[in-house]
Amino acid sequence: MIGYRFTQYFDQPNDKSIFDKLLELFLELLVYTSGDVKEALDWLHQLDREYRITNDQYGMADFMADLQNQGYISPPRNGDNPPQITAKSERAIRQQSLDQIFGKLKKGLRGDHPTPHSGQSDESTADRRKFEFGDSPDQIAMTESLRNAQINHGIGHFTITENDLEVQENTHKTHTATVLMIDISHSMILYGEDRITPAKK
Repeated sequence: MIGYRFTQYFDQPNDKSIFDKLLELFLELLVYTSGDVKEALDWLHQLDREYRITNDQYGMADFMADLQNQGYISPPRNGDNPPQITAKSERAIRQQSLDQIFGKLKKGLRGDHPTPHSGQSDESTADRRKFEFGDSPDQIAMTESLRNAQINHGIGHFTITENDLEVQENTHKTHTATVLMIDISHSMILYGEDRITPAKK
C-alpha cells in the first residue's frame, strides 16, 4: 500500500561561490540603480554587513577586483570618473532577467517557449499515455494502439476500442506576448513602492 513517509529535512547545500552570490546580487542592484555602479556597490556593502555574505578569506575588495579582472566593470580612470558597467555586464543583466521571467513558465496556449510540461506542439517525445477525450487524432500512436487491440481482443476478429488507443506525448510550448511599456506616471513611485524596476525587466 502506498502511503506517506516522513523524514528529517536537510537543507540543500548551496554550491555557489561567494563571487557568484555577490555577482547575482550586484546585477540585480544594477537594474534598481539604472546602471549606477557606485550606488549598486554601496547597497551591496549594506547587504553584506547585514547578512554576512563575505568572510575573512573573501571580502568586498576581492569582489570588486574580480569584477574588474573579469570585465564586468571598467577600472576607474581617476577620482572624477567612477567605474562603469561593460557590455559583459549588460549581457549578464539581460540573461538574468530573462531567466527570472521565462525560467518557470506555467502551462498556457500554444507558442514558441518550451516548458517541462507536455502538451500540443510539433515536437514529439518518447512518452506515451492512454487516449483521453480531446486528444488530437494525429497524436495517436498507431503501432502501439494496434498492438494493444491484438493483445486485448485477439487476432481472429480484429476489434479496436478507445481503451486500446495510446497517444504519443508532445512537448508543450507556452505562448507569450511581449509588450514594451513605458509608464512615467506618479503611481510608479507612489507610497514608496518601486514599480519601475519590474517595468525595466
